[in-house]
Amino acid sequence: MDRRAKKRIKQAKRRARPELKSSVDWVKLGYADSFSLSHNTFPDNSSREDSRLLSVKDFIDKYERPLLPVVLLNLQDDWPACEKWTQGRLARKYRNQRFKCGEDNSGYSVKMKIKYYVQYMENTQDDSPLYIFDSTYGQHPKRRKLLSDYEVPEYFRDDLLKYAGERRRPPYRWFVMGPSRSGTGIHIDPLGTSAWNALVSGHKRWCLFPTQTPRDLLKVKPSEGGQQTDEAITWFRVVYPRTRLPTWPAAFKPIEILQGPGETVFVPAGWWHVVLNLDSTIAVTQNFCSCTNFPVVYHKTRRGRPKLSQKWYSCLKVRRPELAAVADSVDISTPSEMATDSSSSCSSSSSSSSSSDSSDSQDSGKYSDTTSNTKKRKLSSSKKAKTIRTDTDPPPCPR
Repeated sequence: MDRRAKKRIKQAKRRARPELKSSVDWVKLGYADSFSLSHNTFPDNSSREDSRLLSVKDFIDKYERPLLPVVLLNLQDDWPACEKWTQGRLARKYRNQRFKCGEDNSGYSVKMKIKYYVQYMENTQDDSPLYIFDSTYGQHPKRRKLLSDYEVPEYFRDDLLKYAGERRRPPYRWFVMGPSRSGTGIHIDPLGTSAWNALVSGHKRWCLFPTQTPRDLLKVKPSEGGQQTDEAITWFRVVYPRTRLPTWPAAFKPIEILQGPGETVFVPAGWWHVVLNLDSTIAVTQNFCSCTNFPVVYHKTRRGRPKLSQKWYSCLKVRRPELAAVADSVDISTPSEMATDSSSSCSSSSSSSSSSDSSDSQDSGKYSDTTSNTKKRKLSSSKKAKTIRTDTDPPPCPR
């Protein structure tokens, strides 16, 4: 690793995790040597479907409507990303492009040039390494070329939040890249959205829990996790062993997935999930609102993001009046039955107790693997940044 790369990596680590005061703090738990990343230490009990044999209607009836996770096969067979998205090719093509790999304590993005990040991936021994989780690539004149390397699978194209406008809607798609031991801590995706995660290379380990699982069962306590409380690898060290005990409630047993290259995981709205990279991985993930989960998403948006919901509703009245009629029938006076992760900061996508009213009144979690950009960042960058409309964006709605 060259001197400049070391300097940039050190700067990024200091900003993203200031509680880790020295390089020793990043490796003091010794997970690079002691934590097993074997594929054989856990059961894969997930459902799998060949997308070539599964119609959109069948997907909705079998998985989306009943809120059941599934691993979809052969969705990426024709993606250019399967050849283009290697560490070496990405480092060459996007050499000096800066990708988000964390946030500082004020909610501002911590970014690193990908040529330095690839060196970091190849050499890191950190217990929980920095992780590229970039939601702005589609708005950047150079990085947006990544959009042409894949297509949204047909099951997930009914993206209704696009009617709120590309600038107005919360972050919803991410280019994701990280080394082994990096990952996404336990969380529920906000606003009642569902998600899909398409893995191009590497292997990811997933645990998913139904929405009614008590938060206290799943969250790592500060006394247990110390400076790494919110990290995925800490969750697998502290909480996962409990799920294997006879005392763990049968109703809250996890669905476990070993996701391999070319596999796409569907995460239904409201499901808790935690993801750990078992080796170097590259993926793309997106949250979405479809006709199936629209009533819940609209309910949570009205309660948690009222200004956004008003703009969204105005657009739907013009573009999708049948959905505006559905919105009119949604009772927002009572909380939904679906949990929302409102306990965490912008740095992770976590959720409050499913029984708490606050779970519907405030969505502060990040969109996930599950958003970040705080109001401060939006205000400071709004005068400089211009959003690039894609061909799939609907025309602006009347104001």
